[in-house]
Amino acid sequence: MNNEMQQMTEKAPPMLGETKFIGQILLDTAKITAPDAERVLSLQRQSGIRFGEAALKLNLISEDDLQFALSRQFSYSYLRANLGEYGSELIAAYAPFAEQVEELRAVRSHLVLRWFNDQNRALAIVSAESGAGRSYLAANLAVVFSQLGERTLLIDADFRSSYQHKIFKTSNDRGLSIWLSGRGESLEVISVPHFSNLKVLSAGPKPPNPQELLCGSRFNNLLTELQQSFDVILIDTPPCERYTDAEIISSRVGGALFVSHKNKTRLNSAKATVDKLQNAGAVVVGSVLNTF
Repeated sequence: MNNEMQQMTEKAPPMLGETKFIGQILLDTAKITAPDAERVLSLQRQSGIRFGEAALKLNLISEDDLQFALSRQFSYSYLRANLGEYGSELIAAYAPFAEQVEELRAVRSHLVLRWFNDQNRALAIVSAESGAGRSYLAANLAVVFSQLGERTLLIDADFRSSYQHKIFKTSNDRGLSIWLSGRGESLEVISVPHFSNLKVLSAGPKPPNPQELLCGSRFNNLLTELQQSFDVILIDTPPCERYTDAEIISSRVGGALFVSHKNKTRLNSAKATVDKLQNAGAVVVGSVLNTF
């Protein structure tokens, strides 16, 4: 990496202890007390059942508490409803067992099979219009990729109407636009608390020249550098109907995932957007019909 990239700053997330025992996890998260643990161990010995089952039988924890502890035991990060201050759109973080998240995992599997490898590590997330759920999909895909253990970076390159910093509740003062304009000495890639494999690069202040910044060599060099450090890079883009930014980004990274909305995206708009992306030299890896 060049000297500028070596100056990349990160905000390290607070992490829970790395214990693999259910009882210790429940103690560490204050779901049970030490005397509770002794009661559970006593029942466990008498009944020959697992610690979690015994705690449930004694009504000391809920099924949700047990699922959360199991997720920590198997290093599968997600958040309880009262943990973290992220946007409600981040369902992969707060409701990992919901039907929508299973569908997100299906999209992830599709992308792993058809796109992501040592040569292809970045993908643009594109929609024809605003309101299709592009940013929602990009954020949640970033979470499920990080849960897979992939070193994941979510870049908000929507300089027109940036949104990822609102979902992840991060600063937008020193984001991508600052770096591309040459006004920042370091690139602030922010670690997401509780998700050790996930980082976010916000869009930064709205610049007067988005297309010029994206067309410049500085953006291309940045993508090249970042792909040495991350397995998966997802890039949120502005709507294709109004701007050419998504075409520029897609041509730079080589691939795009097209997002449409059941009640908003018109068929002719979808076709026109896919044609634009392909004419720009990008592979349209797949499409997602958003119904949420």
